[in-house]
Amino acid sequence: MKPRIFDPTRREVLAGLGTSLGATAAGLMAGGASPLPTAQVLLQARPATLALRPDQAATPIWELAAASHIGNVRFKRGDRCEVVFRNDLPVPIAPAWYGIDGPTMPDPLAGRAPTAPGSTETSIISIPNAGTLLANFCLFEDRLSQPARPLPILAAETSPPTTDRDEVLLIEEWRLKPDGTALPPGRDPRDATPLYTLNGRASFELSASAGERLRLRFINGSQRSVLAIKLEGHEVHVMALDGQPAEPFPARNGALVLAPGARADAFVDAAVSAPFVLHDGKEARPVGRLAVSGRLERRAPLPSPQPLPSNDLPEKLDLKGALRFDVALGGIEAGWARTANFSTASAPAFRAKLGRTVVMAVKNPAPATTVFHLHGHHFRLLDRLDDGWKPYWLDTLAIEPGQTQRIAFAATSPGRWLIEAIVTDWAAPRLVRWYAVE
Repeated sequence: MKPRIFDPTRREVLAGLGTSLGATAAGLMAGGASPLPTAQVLLQARPATLALRPDQAATPIWELAAASHIGNVRFKRGDRCEVVFRNDLPVPIAPAWYGIDGPTMPDPLAGRAPTAPGSTETSIISIPNAGTLLANFCLFEDRLSQPARPLPILAAETSPPTTDRDEVLLIEEWRLKPDGTALPPGRDPRDATPLYTLNGRASFELSASAGERLRLRFINGSQRSVLAIKLEGHEVHVMALDGQPAEPFPARNGALVLAPGARADAFVDAAVSAPFVLHDGKEARPVGRLAVSGRLERRAPLPSPQPLPSNDLPEKLDLKGALRFDVALGGIEAGWARTANFSTASAPAFRAKLGRTVVMAVKNPAPATTVFHLHGHHFRLLDRLDDGWKPYWLDTLAIEPGQTQRIAFAATSPGRWLIEAIVTDWAAPRLVRWYAVE
């Protein structure tokens, strides 16, 4: 169900806005000597607590954290990074990364063994594109006994845009049981109460001066819900979706709709104090506020937002000569598997030749909205007549019951890649298939 607070004419543009990575040093150096890493980060999977109930004990959770950083993890496009992953959870696990394309090491489940409890794995990776990325444990949901928080990863443009602040707004959903514990996704939420947080808080405040231009990186870090978030009283310019630049456009009434795992970068010129309002398709609720005080003095006003620098995705796609595949979401009989049962010994959804354009007709036969996530490539959402595409790239898309959406991408990342399908129901399992680019 789409939130009721939006004009239906914007639903197609905003609905479902919305790769694993990690490469060994040996793999990256196969073609010759490589430069030393320019950045380092220590990622840690660990138990934690989060204050979700006022005046109550903190709730036990699991989290993916950057033990080497205070605040958000920030890279630059083109960085070559040493990533050390330490697993301090009692189950084998590995982070999956949303938003990075390229011929990197295969996805978890599709060629890379998870890291054992108490173990550390070091990888050398490259950051081929700027954008808002997300690292999480979604592919190992069946092993989680606690809900797990994802970790935003920011890759800056080589020529940063003109803004005064760059802020992450991570939206998360929880299901709290009467005893105060939190239920992992994929379990029956009976008797559990839904709760939503912004940057880990049920009531978040972002301070700003009037006239400041804010880059707000909205991330739907929830596991099952398509969520709408709006900032009252402001014009919100959408600049990037799922980590890729878009042709800037205003979000109607300052509102965005995000599928689980989807990201949207927006520019906002702070004007007045206003609430952030979240809608889960059933009701609207404030989850924070922009607190504006004073005024930022400038010698000259800022120009209208200009497009972000390109990440060099193709300007055109060869739809006439494309390889075409039909993929129905969900269903064990259709080749899908729960993550715990996945094997690349299963039949792939399709195989594509390297360099070809791929057009997928993605159908949702389920009676509920299903979220589709493509690893390894970003895609264009095609127009209904298959004669063009929307002016943005996505890696995540919410597809309504009985609906078919057509997408297209250039198969430029060789390897085996995962496709995810998740019904927007807390108890629903996360299902996966794989495809090959050869």
